[in-house]
Amino acid sequence: MFFNSLAFAIFLPIVFFLYWFVFNKTKSTQNALLIVASYYFYSCWDWRFLFLLVFSTFLDYYTGIQIEKGKSEKSRKFWFWLSIIVNLGFLGIFKYYNFFAASFSDLLNAAGFKASPILLKVILPVGISFYTFHGLSYVIDIYYKRIKAEYNFVDYSLFVSYFPLLVAGPIERATHLLPQVKVKREFDFQIAKEGVCQIVWGLVKKVVIADTCATYANAIFDNYTSMNSFSLILGAVYFAFQIYGDFSGYSDIALGVSKLFGLDLLRNFNYPYFSRDIAEFWRRWHISLSSWFRDYLYIPLGGSKGGTWMKIRNTFIIFVVSGFWHGANWTYVIWGFINAVYFLPLLLSNSNRNNMNAIQLQFNFNSVKVLLSILYTFALTCIAWVFFRAKTITDAVLYLKRIFVNKEFKVQFLVNDRNNYELLIMILLFVLIEWNCREKTEPLSGKRSLLKLSFAIAAIMAFGTFSDYKEFIYFQF
Repeated sequence: MFFNSLAFAIFLPIVFFLYWFVFNKTKSTQNALLIVASYYFYSCWDWRFLFLLVFSTFLDYYTGIQIEKGKSEKSRKFWFWLSIIVNLGFLGIFKYYNFFAASFSDLLNAAGFKASPILLKVILPVGISFYTFHGLSYVIDIYYKRIKAEYNFVDYSLFVSYFPLLVAGPIERATHLLPQVKVKREFDFQIAKEGVCQIVWGLVKKVVIADTCATYANAIFDNYTSMNSFSLILGAVYFAFQIYGDFSGYSDIALGVSKLFGLDLLRNFNYPYFSRDIAEFWRRWHISLSSWFRDYLYIPLGGSKGGTWMKIRNTFIIFVVSGFWHGANWTYVIWGFINAVYFLPLLLSNSNRNNMNAIQLQFNFNSVKVLLSILYTFALTCIAWVFFRAKTITDAVLYLKRIFVNKEFKVQFLVNDRNNYELLIMILLFVLIEWNCREKTEPLSGKRSLLKLSFAIAAIMAFGTFSDYKEFIYFQF
């Protein structure tokens, strides 16, 4: 069930009505309803994988209690590593086994040995990377005594399986969400209104921006060998806005839906394309994942407190692992590696935290410098996105090579009967709206919200009618 589907448009009001008017007596009934709704939401994709979600939930619930009860460090470590190994084991089997088997086979064949890998015919369970990381952070926090174990199975189950964040995040922390599900929620009209505005803006990003950009980006990337430099540059820009509109749109809808139920989720995007350097970009893009790797991988490895070699090592580890988290393909690994290369000079020069303040522009030279920094950072990001989007590393390299070798900047007609620049005006308008509202959660709330909602809904209906793209990109991760 997709957020941008008719099924969800029916599902959400029903759950909302039952939640506030039938099951609103206690927090236990509210939580029970949300769990049932979440399991139904997940089963609409493939009910057979419900067992994996239930097993993962029970595993971390039980091991968390055993870690807290452990009378010796040996006992605590046993339950801790049991949870880590089983969780990562499931993730490895479903997501990475075929990749490693095929890669190892290719390596042997290149060395002159004949190898035929045994591959598994398995479907990647949607959302497995997200709910696995929910459970891992919970168990890790208990082991290091940052939080207490949750003994109420219903409350913990809701933390793991809550449907707005179940299949594509944001990646929640037990320290943030569990305290909210342990108390009864009361309806707040103002918060619900903000939630509706955020849902609608998320749909604008997905249906109007991302899906439209996908039409152009796919036409260019799938035929890049016949595209000139101008078209290839536009293709990279279109994909940059496609993935931003798609994923941040999903996150906005998830946060907005949660506000309807009186729950607050972690913010996942903060206008990342207005970043002045790559370090700032990663503080604004997929915030819940970036902070997860920072807290549970980068800092335990020593962070940036060690010597120069340790800083370099930890930087490359966190970015490469982040790339690998996105999918079992070398293109994602290279994408992570490139971002590490981008980030490293900032870290080594101690300038990775220079741009912590809000962007303020005035009519002076410094403002010109800021705008150029934003454009430069966006250009670097687009280059990296080419590897993220390409099917193979070779395709990505050839795509970028043609930009610099072709040197033609004529307007081309795409295979989908469109000129390759027609979308630019819409993107420019979108950027101006976000720039003007960059200090807000989303642009639709506040003054004249009803008028802005009306225009947004009209745009969604106009573009959604002809959209062929329903699934969200991050469902595959």
